Amino acid sequence: MSAVNCYVTHLESPIDGTRFAPGLIHGTHLGRPLVVEYDLPGIRAATSPEDWRTRQPGMWRYSELLPLPFDQEVVSLGETATPLLACPRLGKTLGVPRLVIKDESLLPTGSFKSRGMSVAVSMARYLGLKRLAAPTAGNAGGALAAYCARAGLEAFVFMPEDTPVVNRLETVLYGAKAFLVNGLIHECGALVRENAAEFQWFDMSTLREPYRLEGKKTMGLELADQRDWTLPDVILYPTGGGTGLVGMAKAFTELRNLCWLRNETMPRFYACQSSGCTPLVNAWNAGTRHAETVNNAATRASGLRVPGAVGDFMILDAVRQSNGAVIAGDEARIDYQMRRACALEGVPLCPETAVCLEVLEGLVRNGAVGDHEDVLVWNTGAAQKYVECMEHPMQQIDKHKPLVDQLEVASRPRK
Repeated sequence: MSAVNCYVTHLESPIDGTRFAPGLIHGTHLGRPLVVEYDLPGIRAATSPEDWRTRQPGMWRYSELLPLPFDQEVVSLGETATPLLACPRLGKTLGVPRLVIKDESLLPTGSFKSRGMSVAVSMARYLGLKRLAAPTAGNAGGALAAYCARAGLEAFVFMPEDTPVVNRLETVLYGAKAFLVNGLIHECGALVRENAAEFQWFDMSTLREPYRLEGKKTMGLELADQRDWTLPDVILYPTGGGTGLVGMAKAFTELRNLCWLRNETMPRFYACQSSGCTPLVNAWNAGTRHAETVNNAATRASGLRVPGAVGDFMILDAVRQSNGAVIAGDEARIDYQMRRACALEGVPLCPETAVCLEVLEGLVRNGAVGDHEDVLVWNTGAAQKYVECMEHPMQQIDKHKPLVDQLEVASRPRK
């Protein structure tokens, strides 16, 4: 099968530069990811940002910078452009009054995973794959299940036993064959790889196929589009497998090479991890390009519980090139940051994003981020998908007693 009617030129290994033909089934090379490359001069001659603006909002308006041939049907659940929400009260509390949150919770499966799976499953169907499998510690399993259901493909999902309950239930609801594993996500991933030949499924793990990255890239394309082709000074991103951060960096590079960005400098990336799982932080602090797998990883932010990322060097390279940093937020403060942000702004912040707020507070305190800067934080998923983090004791009311005698003092209006 040959790729036609799109601008993909080849796939390339960032490890050694080996090139691969498009339109074929590809996984990894030397155990590391492959990246899709495009004919940028051809794209610039054929279209423009103004052309994109005439199309329906959403990730598929950027079709020239996506790998699916134009004559192929998209596997879609109605992905929309997600809002940029100014958060002045939260920003004032954190010391960055120009704080904005981009809220991915409004995507079809309640998280940014919809972007990657829409493109990856579209490509899988185009390439003739019938059976897809992936490990998950959170939202990826439900997204794979939903998009496979939409495409008429089989989905197999392997997840740690303590995966959040909503993530477990939605995976089954969408018809996937779902399994709980007595291990962490990297051990679930090993089961997928080791049994691929026996069960004839294709491995859709993070960065072990090349097209989820292209879907996540639309985060960066859409952000630039919404800001009239300018970018913020600072971006904080919750980083487990890191596809979103690598995808954004790829998007910004492609837009810059197309000469469509107005910025003279690129945003500083701050990759945020929980103190309960810090492989990238450890590598950053050690100055290495690859991360060692951490043992006994544990965090309430399940999407950050990735003890070892196959794209570690791509994440670290992107952060270094941006003059940013990889930083851990205190695991013990996740619930506090999550509740404060939700209460101040009404944005359904997930625990992974709460880690970003904890990191941001430290960056402001030590002067690394100034109060004059445009700061953007990604909310990668809906709070409602983490009911374990939402549980909180409530005051009991006796309907037979006067309410005025029962309400806490703080609840009463001031006279």
